[in-house]
Amino acid sequence: MQTARDITGYRQHWAACFGAAPFLPMTRAEMDALGWDSCDVILVTGDAYVDLPSFGMAIIGRVLEGQGFRVGIIAQPDWRSAAPFAELGRPNLFFGITAGNMDSMVNRYTADRRVRSDDAYTPGGVGGSRPDRSVIVYAQRVREAFRDVPVIIGGIEASLRRIAHFDYWSEKVRRSVLLDAKADLLVYGNGERQVCEIAHRLAAGEPIHDMTDVRGTAFVRKSVPSGWIEIDSTHLDAPGPIEPHPDPYAMAAPRPPEAVAAAPGASAETVVRFERRVKNADRERSVVRMPSYEQVADDPVSYAHASRILHLESNPGNARALVQRHGDVDVWLNPPPIPLTTAELDWVYERSYRRTPHPSYGAANIPAYKMIRFSVAIQRGCFGGCSFCSITEHEGRIIQSRSEQSVVREVEAIRDQVPGFTGVISDLGGPTANMYRLACRSRAIESACRRPSCVYPGICPNLDTDHAPLIRLYRSVRALPGIRKVLIASGVRYDLAVESPEYVKELAQHHTGGYLKIAPEAISAGPLSLMMKPGIGAYDRFKELFDRYSREAGKEQYLIPYFIAAHPGTRDEDMLELALWLKRNGFRADQVQAFLPGPMASATAMYHSGKNPLRRVRRAGGDVHVPKGMKVRRLHKAFLRYHDPNNWPLLREALRRMGRADLIGGGTGQLVPAYQPAGTSRDPRGKTAGVGPRRASLAGPAVRRAAGSFRTQHTGLPRNPRR
Repeated sequence: MQTARDITGYRQHWAACFGAAPFLPMTRAEMDALGWDSCDVILVTGDAYVDLPSFGMAIIGRVLEGQGFRVGIIAQPDWRSAAPFAELGRPNLFFGITAGNMDSMVNRYTADRRVRSDDAYTPGGVGGSRPDRSVIVYAQRVREAFRDVPVIIGGIEASLRRIAHFDYWSEKVRRSVLLDAKADLLVYGNGERQVCEIAHRLAAGEPIHDMTDVRGTAFVRKSVPSGWIEIDSTHLDAPGPIEPHPDPYAMAAPRPPEAVAAAPGASAETVVRFERRVKNADRERSVVRMPSYEQVADDPVSYAHASRILHLESNPGNARALVQRHGDVDVWLNPPPIPLTTAELDWVYERSYRRTPHPSYGAANIPAYKMIRFSVAIQRGCFGGCSFCSITEHEGRIIQSRSEQSVVREVEAIRDQVPGFTGVISDLGGPTANMYRLACRSRAIESACRRPSCVYPGICPNLDTDHAPLIRLYRSVRALPGIRKVLIASGVRYDLAVESPEYVKELAQHHTGGYLKIAPEAISAGPLSLMMKPGIGAYDRFKELFDRYSREAGKEQYLIPYFIAAHPGTRDEDMLELALWLKRNGFRADQVQAFLPGPMASATAMYHSGKNPLRRVRRAGGDVHVPKGMKVRRLHKAFLRYHDPNNWPLLREALRRMGRADLIGGGTGQLVPAYQPAGTSRDPRGKTAGVGPRRASLAGPAVRRAAGSFRTQHTGLPRNPRR
């Protein structure tokens, strides 16, 4: 893995003499009280300002403050005029803009494209406090207020829209958000390393348009400059099927004599047809040209190909720059940022956070804060590679872990500072609960590997699955004075957990409060292979261990599984198989929602193109069945809620059409009864009850009494910053 400048090693900006602010100022009056005549950086966010290291703008703001810069916050401004964006005056360096911890479209709309009435990141939980596609709107207003100030966009909304992307809400391919926002730079992924470098270089007088070498950023240029080797992505010798373990050293293959050479100083017109023809020494001056926006907008197969190339070029150890033409300009993506070290991550999470909302909100309830105020992020990143998930695209698949001592100090800070703490830590986790300090056994292999997942189709033999550091961390935290209970609310990767029975024992006997959420997502081989999730056998093995250790502790505890309806690759027969499995196991779906195609996910490319980008994309073959349209999505949700009488007419109609009328009746092996209770829907097109978060949460008879509290605890909110 390449190295990067330590973010704690910069010489502080002169404004460090002002010290840390109690809260980053949101008004001119607060700036005056701090003795500031101006801000160096102003951050605009679609979330309420909560000074907690689970809110992206709080982290970025405090990190920049730690570098010596004066940082102001404009939170949830009225976007209908430019006036609120001028509240803090002109920043000396730049405006940083994000939609917030969630994508604004996901925040504002359900998977059925209905407007949500609530917003967990807003005081009072009231919806409507941010616009659609917030990054674009906020950037436009900033330009109206201050036309010549550099504008940098980031956060999960900008990160996942850095290239041409399929937009589910408009059912079309949109161009890079960088162009629509007319921003100077786009920061993708977790942004601490990038914003520290950018801020210091701007403070030193370097123009922002000269910053074309910052990893983890995207920018616009007219063409590829001279001296670069341009590679045609349509001729890349990319890995084929996922199942065979690819040679991680494939990039080091010798250069064939017939290769097209690119001498030092060659022009950008040099196009290399095959990636094996580029020497390793030339990789840092190589750029992969993807199909243009116009091509992917008109041709779904080209879109699937572009998606595959983007994911193949995502390892910070071997990724090359990517370029995509939009009209008469290129959108240029530098390689991903180098992951933060443990020491750097500790520094980020131990800034001077107040751990409460800004005082201007008074006693207003901010649901997201209430949910995560007693939780601690212990790591970032995920090497699971689930095709429907955006974590890997945003945070990367290299796990970045905090030190045990840093986590302990944060727990002590929560205990001593956060109002209302009762001794219960609600979560020690991250994107997953149990990838803490897990990594490839070889740094050389890790830097060269192109596998999209370290655990699919099976756990890579190079992956260290030792859970001992995580077990020690759990024990250290729960041994602290004043800590009564430490719960684990992040999703457990159960195929990894069964590699460490001692971890499952620790989890079941000390860190589960009656039920534990877990995500099989599906049980049939077809959808599971496209999700890149393990088979149901791994779930069964985990359940056996979990139940055994719960009994040994004298506890009655249950697993709460989640499933996704209408995921690409899912047929009606797959949902029927799942419904029968649920009934046999006594589960009833409490909340159900169909697959939501988020921008840039591999599953979204499947949804849009009908092709599988997890393999080499071909026009002939590789087709994926995609359940589209409200009728089939409604049916798939109805299978998950087979017990709801309102769904029985729809299910009976489907069962007869599928030739499975034998499943209609009152027998224990049948799915739905033949009668229809009075007062329930008799229309097979009637609504399916239970619209909720992204997946189906399920509860057996013994735990349904806890379902009410579970609904409030699991709202589908990100548990970690999505900057």
